Amino acid sequence: MYKAFYGLSDNPFSIAPNPHYLFLSDRHREALAHLTYGLGETGGFVLLTGEVGTGKTTVSRCLLNQLPENTDTAFILNPSLTELELLATLCDELGVHYGESPTLKQLTDKLSQFLLANHEKGRNTVLIIDEAQHLRAEVLEQLRLLTNLETDTKKLLQVILIGQPELQQLLKRQELRQLAQRITARYHLLPLTQQEIALYVQHRLQVAGRHEPLFHRSAIKTLHQYSGGIPRLINLLCERALMAGYAQSKVPIDANMVRTAASEVLGEELKQRKLLWPATAATLILATFAGAFYFFNLQGQGGIAQVNTAQANMAQTGAVQTNEPSATGAQQANQNHSQAVQQPTQNNQASRQVEESNANLSADQRILRQAINQSRSIDTAYAAILGLWDKAPYVGLTACQSAKQQGLDCFQQQGNWHSLVRLNYPAVVYLQDERGEPFYGTVVSRQGEQLLLQLAEQQLWVDRDWFTRHFAGTFELLWQAPSYQPKEIGRGSAPAQIQWLENALAQIQNKPARLVDYFDAELEQSLMDFQRQHGLRADAIAGSQTLVQLNLYLSDKGPRLQEQQVGLQGRVQGEGRY
Repeated sequence: MYKAFYGLSDNPFSIAPNPHYLFLSDRHREALAHLTYGLGETGGFVLLTGEVGTGKTTVSRCLLNQLPENTDTAFILNPSLTELELLATLCDELGVHYGESPTLKQLTDKLSQFLLANHEKGRNTVLIIDEAQHLRAEVLEQLRLLTNLETDTKKLLQVILIGQPELQQLLKRQELRQLAQRITARYHLLPLTQQEIALYVQHRLQVAGRHEPLFHRSAIKTLHQYSGGIPRLINLLCERALMAGYAQSKVPIDANMVRTAASEVLGEELKQRKLLWPATAATLILATFAGAFYFFNLQGQGGIAQVNTAQANMAQTGAVQTNEPSATGAQQANQNHSQAVQQPTQNNQASRQVEESNANLSADQRILRQAINQSRSIDTAYAAILGLWDKAPYVGLTACQSAKQQGLDCFQQQGNWHSLVRLNYPAVVYLQDERGEPFYGTVVSRQGEQLLLQLAEQQLWVDRDWFTRHFAGTFELLWQAPSYQPKEIGRGSAPAQIQWLENALAQIQNKPARLVDYFDAELEQSLMDFQRQHGLRADAIAGSQTLVQLNLYLSDKGPRLQEQQVGLQGRVQGEGRY
């Protein structure tokens, strides 16, 4: 209904699990790393917990896409089963045949035979149980007994338990202590932060076809307030807010629209949340007074400064630090606020400490601090990257609209240092200071383990450690897309397109291309490897996102961070592009 109004090709906030909208925050990536590590160990159990809607199932499905091909996987979504029913379901998932009315021993023997045969074939077996907090203690004990089957080096069955926080309490029971001791990796998934919500919302909008921001910063803050960082609630609130904006023919989505959406979605729960506002307000007031002591607005001189990790830390944090614990309730907040009002001399003393710390900063540190404070708007960073392409922003248009008018496209990606340097394009990077406040820069060039970062009017060389600690995980770049590219390349595509895909992957991977006339298994594996490496769905279909990623490497247009790079390390040359 509202897609055309917002320039969307799809509904970006559907709660249906669409893999094309997969967004992995730092927490999700860390959870995925823990699960992967746990499966690489010799133990039998891996544990992932989190509140409802935090993305546990999303992480597990992402893990499934990354498992080696020699892995047989059983996925149980309804664990409210008896021991006999669980083993029968496991047999069904693994394709193990059994007769009518089997006994517990017969099912156990069948599974043991299957696991031994799989091991002899060099195959792994993984069982994933979702909503595992509903498992009965006797069922968990049966699973533990099943994992007793092992060789000298590894368990023949590995089990991933995914559930709500109650699962942790269940595993603390005395009769399950043996199982708890076999858990080789565990991770509790927390909700998204306010900054991650902004990235999450923009990511889903971009996948749906809109690259320009649609939600005002105040709307993001309100989303965080009412959703608590739960992705499922974020989707529901955003969906209702978009409908409200469409009804009012209003862009961007503001905080009032989100509040209206919250009243409709949360209902009675919203009323309970409002009762907490006085305590929250008092805490925020206190935090505002404290935060004022950390704000510095120094006037420095232009030029290029060399900033190492130690200097960058001092430049952002300054010499003023507090060891006082934060308030946890309205009474404590009001008491602290009263003390702050009654003791102005302490405030004056803190201000003098700030001034003294500023006086002790080196010239480079002052330049960096000033540059960060002047880089709070993403528009400044976009103006810099447009300049690298010999373009300029148009008055009245967003940065991406300006780029589009001048023959360029915007591309946003979540990643890390390796993702950025691998693509080898100048990029607008989302950063955060030591207080977690966002600022934006433009990566202009690279020399080894250092990046030339433009912040406002300053250009500074920063080392990899500094960049990694301050990088928020999102970057955007400009590129010149080919004039034509198909919607997707798969098994049923024309031979010419399949050959182009083989040539592109071979060139990017710096190996000779083969002559192919059909989509064979080797090409499929090569494409899936490329997709996994770039956080794409490994479905062996070169869809729109995969084709964009391929063409970014193949393009020879525009500036690069480093010249004369080949393969996945940087720039490649391509005769044709789709």
